[in-house]
Amino acid sequence: MTTQILGIKEFRQNITSLWKKSRAENIRYIVMYHSQPIFEVNPLMDEDFILENYIQDIAEARNDIKCGNVYTQEEVFKELGL
Repeated sequence: MTTQILGIKEFRQNITSLWKKSRAENIRYIVMYHSQPIFEVNPLMDEDFILENYIQDIAEARNDIKCGNVYTQEEVFKELGL
């Protein structure tokens, strides 16, 4: 996978062609705003890739539960200011 850096204006103006090129050529884009990276765009190739990420996320979550790294609903609401 190659990485290209571009500004938010260029990204906004060319979003359709950029995502198509990203998927076709396996390109990752880092989008900048005032010389600061604000987000990245990665192509998703197929359902297997997405499933692999979910499996990995679920394994990490189960490990967090085993280690006691959990929050109550009240703690989450307090953290979010709700």
